[in-house]
Amino acid sequence: MLLEVIVQTPADARAAQDGGADRLEVVRDIGVGGLTPAIAVVDAIQAVTHLPLRVMVREHAGFTIGDGELPALRAAVVALAARSVDGVVLGFARDGAIALAELYQVLEGAPPVAVTFHRAFDTLRTPVDAVDVLATAAQVDRILTDGGAGAPLERSRRLAALGARARWRGANLTIIAGSGVDDEALAVFRDTRCVREAHVGRAARADGSPGGPVSTERVRRLREIADGRG
Repeated sequence: MLLEVIVQTPADARAAQDGGADRLEVVRDIGVGGLTPAIAVVDAIQAVTHLPLRVMVREHAGFTIGDGELPALRAAVVALAARSVDGVVLGFARDGAIALAELYQVLEGAPPVAVTFHRAFDTLRTPVDAVDVLATAAQVDRILTDGGAGAPLERSRRLAALGARARWRGANLTIIAGSGVDDEALAVFRDTRCVREAHVGRAARADGSPGGPVSTERVRRLREIADGRG
């Protein structure tokens, strides 16, 4: 199972890489779900790791484009594409439905870059049907979702259903399990094979806080679980 770790600093990136992470999601202000990091921070992280980076593009804690935010969002995508990051992380929703037009507005005029549609997905009324909508967006290759409320086994069933819908659509969409992915949930997702990728934040930090530094030991433990060695 691919293991993606949220990082905010070069030190986080080094710790995640040393622990065995496969990919990094770069954000600032992880406490509100992640906002666009400074480009200088992205540059510094690229300088200390060989891991692929997915970088958050989001100007506030909600899932809409605020007044005056569109130029900053577009500029961030252009700057990140110029740095050949693995992809960007963004997504918009209104009234329980995907705001696909807003996604296209942000990507317009930028070089092609892969997109992870983030947890705006978890605000949608009908997530399975939303997979059909995202299947029409060529640049979206991943959906980050918690799989809904409940115990890990319940979540795994929903995650599997989303993956099955994407395959039925013939879409190039990978479902990433994210939010509340702790040791137990990761083991369940591994054993049920509901997803091929998992995204961790708190679980990768020694103190379990959202904003604490990434712990190499914690990431190594998660790596063992993902690999079936723990």
